[in-house]
Amino acid sequence: MSKRPLKEVLCEKMIELMAKDERVVMVESDLSRSNGTLEVRSHFPDRVFDCGIAEANMVSVAAGLASQGFIPFTTTFTAFSTRRVCDQITLSVSYAKNPVKLIGTDAGLTGELNGGTHISVEDIAVIRGIPGMVIVDVVDEAQLKQVLEDAVLYDGPMYIRMSRKMVEDVYDDSYEFDLFTADLLKEGKDVTVLASGIELPIAKCAVEELAEEGIDAELIGVHTIKPLDAETVLASVAKTRCAVTCENANVVGGLGSAVAETLVRHDPVPVEMIGIPDRFCEVGLLPWLLEQNHMTKDDIKEAVRKVIARK
Repeated sequence: MSKRPLKEVLCEKMIELMAKDERVVMVESDLSRSNGTLEVRSHFPDRVFDCGIAEANMVSVAAGLASQGFIPFTTTFTAFSTRRVCDQITLSVSYAKNPVKLIGTDAGLTGELNGGTHISVEDIAVIRGIPGMVIVDVVDEAQLKQVLEDAVLYDGPMYIRMSRKMVEDVYDDSYEFDLFTADLLKEGKDVTVLASGIELPIAKCAVEELAEEGIDAELIGVHTIKPLDAETVLASVAKTRCAVTCENANVVGGLGSAVAETLVRHDPVPVEMIGIPDRFCEVGLLPWLLEQNHMTKDDIKEAVRKVIARK
């Protein structure tokens, strides 16, 4: 388990990045306390803009700042960072080629007790449909730090989804992040397991237990959903001839869809998808929500057995 919530990492890293580059600014929507970024304001009072509970305006302001040479990061809960502001992202950000970095916290089931209004199952699908957008699903502290650094350098719009709470660590300080290359965490020959966000440590545990059954799974951490690292995906399934995708989002339009679209074009193989099964979610704590949506390590193991049988 991580030593601190990701929202603390977000705050610390944004202060560091803003100290290094005066072009970096933050645009928020009345959630700086919840997202842990209130301290940023005390360091840079002239470079943090709170638009209140007006997320569409937040994105428009960020787009305007980007058009004038600033590097704006917006922060709000995932639901408000995507579906509520879809038109502004489409036109003011992506169509206008403004390099706004949209940060959505409480991704997927990590919205927990906030329920249906805050648990955003569709955010990846929404943003995937907008041309020119990069989508990153962050798993832990080490990855978040490097994603934010790369976001400053990347000259284009980006959507970063993350938990704001404690998470299971996958990477350590030796981790070398590449924005457009997936991480091969374990080589294997029987099945390719591709996982993103909070599902990655769950998939890692499943793969370790499958090894005890004699199933040799290849594990790939897919942090960037769009554009998908097709080269790594295709190289893996060329060996294993089947795949299981694991994500903390709707299986419709998310990582599973991206992988399936790539495979059907280049190398069709059996695929099983773990994720939110095209439904709205109940109010509850994360372990229970994972069970309700069949996203636990046991569900991943069963999907692996099933997809191997389909080969």
